[in-house]
Amino acid sequence: MVTRRRVLGATLATTGASLFTAAALTPLFQARSAQAGTRPASAPLFTTALPVPPVLTPLSTAGGKDTYALTLRRARTEILPGISTEVLTYNGHFPGPTIKARSGRPVVVHHRNALEDHASVHLHGASVAPTDDGAPMDTFAPGTSRTYTYPNRQPHAPLWYHDHAHHHESEHVYRGLSGSYLLTDDTEQALPLPAGSYDIPIALRDARLDERGRLVYEMDDALGRTTLLANGKPYPYLQVAARKYRFRLLNSSNLRFFHLRLADGGPITQIGSDGGLLPAPATLDSLWLSPAERADIVIDFSRYPVGTRLVLENTLGPGSPEQVGQVLRFDIVRTAPDPSSVPAVLRTLPPLPTATVERSFELRMTDESGAPGAQGLVNGRVFDHDRIDTRIRHGASEIWTVTNPNTLVPHNFHLHLVQFRVLARNGQAPDPSESGLKDTVRLLPGETVRLQATFDTYRGTYVYHCHLLDHSAMGMMAQMRIS
Repeated sequence: MVTRRRVLGATLATTGASLFTAAALTPLFQARSAQAGTRPASAPLFTTALPVPPVLTPLSTAGGKDTYALTLRRARTEILPGISTEVLTYNGHFPGPTIKARSGRPVVVHHRNALEDHASVHLHGASVAPTDDGAPMDTFAPGTSRTYTYPNRQPHAPLWYHDHAHHHESEHVYRGLSGSYLLTDDTEQALPLPAGSYDIPIALRDARLDERGRLVYEMDDALGRTTLLANGKPYPYLQVAARKYRFRLLNSSNLRFFHLRLADGGPITQIGSDGGLLPAPATLDSLWLSPAERADIVIDFSRYPVGTRLVLENTLGPGSPEQVGQVLRFDIVRTAPDPSSVPAVLRTLPPLPTATVERSFELRMTDESGAPGAQGLVNGRVFDHDRIDTRIRHGASEIWTVTNPNTLVPHNFHLHLVQFRVLARNGQAPDPSESGLKDTVRLLPGETVRLQATFDTYRGTYVYHCHLLDHSAMGMMAQMRIS
């Protein structure tokens, strides 16, 4: 019998605190492919075009702000070709529509809850007042509405919005309640990066679909969710021109980590992460995305002849290569002029202030076997809305050391309100992909990350948690109060 322990152990194995390599995973995939099952016959590879979520149109632009309306409601969509699947949506879209915003210009979003559950909408990565943060217990009931105001006083960043109602968040997001919120500013706009139709958001995730095409949700179901989706479609293709494209990658899955590469081993240029552009572009042969992380990348298709078909691969399980080894395919179908370029310097980040406080945090599952009743803990405690776990002086800059002591189960760490800088991973300097601003950072089994955050914006109570949402729903979340 293939257990959760055996598969996660094989897939996310580490030697001490060192990272495993993509090459080392390939034989592990092949060894268990016969046991892992096959992709549903109704989810063939590369037969569906990659959709691009629509950009939401504001109801009003008066008064120096953009006002939008979204309805949380059930809808039906074709995930598998020819099969109608019920999903949870914002305005009927799976995933939700994209909101485009600009630094210094506020956005107001009116949400109406047409679901049967309470909901809370969190703008992930945003610096907002506590009343607009979409806190896990700050929900609005079925049949009611809630208005959130986003001042957008922060620099450009590829933010995203999703449900955060505690004990519902994992299922709500799994069933579709998420969408992109792309915040730009003059710094970003001044650069000659690919733009317009050559700038495409792609939300990656996984799903478990039964024989009738229905989404199946079970808590902590890492092994069952083995159909990969890009913008809500399984294994799509995208027709591209032989020129540079910018892709805003978002891992919107609950549990799945992605390790992505081009099938030919070609270079991927990462230009940004959670908190916007990196200081300088990083040329990579592969990249990591844990749940909620974003990677802003440029791929130059001009090095390929027209007619080339290039697959974006994933080298991580759970699942067999047939199920999870291919994400989407780029089909180079034409030539096109390309005035874009990627400058050697993208932005300048201010120097880090002197930290005055250091803290340590441990994220741990009580049972790594997948047995019912397992709890997620932060520093040995399950989330309690009535408890303040960390008290922070407003204006302080702090260094937090975050550790995953589990031997099989990965985690990651997300801070509400602030972007932070990664100082070290397992005692070593972070690689260039983590050189920018972050709000979520991966923690493979046995890993430790040091980060620095400055709490100089809003006062109030906010949460920090593992963004493997099944884990946070199981209690791996805590509260900080800034005063």
